Amino acid sequence: MNKIEYRIQEVSKKLQVPRSTIRYWETEFSELVKPRRTDGGQRRYSEEDIDNLIQIKKILHNKNRSIDQAKRLLKIGNADIGKIDWEKQSILLTGGTGSFGKHFCKVMLEKYHPKVIRIYSRDEIRQHEMRQKFSGSIRCFIGDIRDANRLRRAMEGVDIVVHAAVLSHVDSCEYNPLEAVKTNIFGASNVVDAAIDVGVKKVMAVSSEKSVYPVNLYGATALCAEKIFIQGNVYSGSRPTRFSCFRCGQAIDSKGNLISFLKEQKNKRIINVINKEMTRFWITMEQAVESIIKSLEIMEGGEIFVPKVPSIRIKDFINAIAPECEVRSNDTVNGEKIHEVMISEEDSHNTMQHNETYIILPDHWRKDREMTLKGERMPARFAYTSKTNNEWLNIDDIKRLI
Repeated sequence: MNKIEYRIQEVSKKLQVPRSTIRYWETEFSELVKPRRTDGGQRRYSEEDIDNLIQIKKILHNKNRSIDQAKRLLKIGNADIGKIDWEKQSILLTGGTGSFGKHFCKVMLEKYHPKVIRIYSRDEIRQHEMRQKFSGSIRCFIGDIRDANRLRRAMEGVDIVVHAAVLSHVDSCEYNPLEAVKTNIFGASNVVDAAIDVGVKKVMAVSSEKSVYPVNLYGATALCAEKIFIQGNVYSGSRPTRFSCFRCGQAIDSKGNLISFLKEQKNKRIINVINKEMTRFWITMEQAVESIIKSLEIMEGGEIFVPKVPSIRIKDFINAIAPECEVRSNDTVNGEKIHEVMISEEDSHNTMQHNETYIILPDHWRKDREMTLKGERMPARFAYTSKTNNEWLNIDDIKRLI
């Protein structure tokens, strides 16, 4: 028996809304309204389409909700705001063989048990090591984020992407500027395009405090990448893919971290620093991973998440690790700042705090979009810097933590 189908004129009459409204809802709610097209290109709506359109009308017209609110109520698109059922999620991690990737996999597999984690990187040796360490819980894809086709293939069937593949060594980026641009900027663009094309739900890009007031090429490319990901929410249009960024300083226990640097210099009995008054934010790799997971759960698209963490004085850090060493200041900037800046004054009008996280909202936030998440708006001229932070670790705190 053939199913009954309706022309758009009949649907318009049933719902008592213009045909242009039907077509608009069809675009915005494409996962629920899927009319068949005749050979002549005419729409034919099923009874299921009409039932869904009636529900959409009730929410938009009778309850006076926005399009985004309706999508969340109807459980489509970026509906999974709040606690994520991680056991049902397929995750792709770009740059997955780095320090962050290893910690991310460890935390995810021990505590959240996702359906699968796909590691996407160029390092076959490290991929082999990770397969041995994590047994059958991960899948490894050899690939470069500069390769758009390979990236798209790796994302097929993926729900969540965590993008951590960057060239981040300051000196290396300065010496190889075009390579930094190709990976950090063009690669970011490829991630956005691939995620939209295959219908990934959420993409979280791991960024750096160096994107704020950049003084080196790495910082400049990180700034560009953030802009690309935030604007990705506009490019995705009515599709379900949403993009956000997570910005933090270098983790204390990451590869090439401050601890290993000072321990190397400790043997020489002399420690050279840019400036004795330097300050830095303190965050461990595990804290960064947990913060990203929480941010993924509450993101709606377009936010930059900044974790609230304590600051340290470099001279206190040196006294905790190598108190017997002489400290010399060479006053050479070399692409590094004296103090880290996570949120600039210029972003204060768009910044709110929610629990232990600052959230920078995008300038292009649509007027019809009301955030599910609520928080305290920050005052004008607010800035989040390692120098003016309210929370500090002293020498004893640092000794205990390391």
